[in-house]
Amino acid sequence: MVEVQSYRDLIVWNRAMDLVEECYRLTSKLPATEMYGLRSQIQRSAVSIPTNIAEGKRRDHLREYIHHLSIIAIWYLQKIGDQEK
Repeated sequence: MVEVQSYRDLIVWNRAMDLVEECYRLTSKLPATEMYGLRSQIQRSAVSIPTNIAEGKRRDHLREYIHHLSIIAIWYLQKIGDQEK
């Protein structure tokens, strides 16, 4: 098992960063009228995912960090579900 030295070593953080790049790429195709609306909201939401993963890595214990990540995952799933309605 590889020891995680930094949040940058986490696959989930790297995938979240890929998501950020993809969101920026896709939102650049939205109309200019959405610059401060939908485009901004999508970009901020995408950036918050790796940010929260990195912030949680500062936790002292693995169990606490896993709990932090599970709360984040549940929150994002609920947020996505709310936007689909």
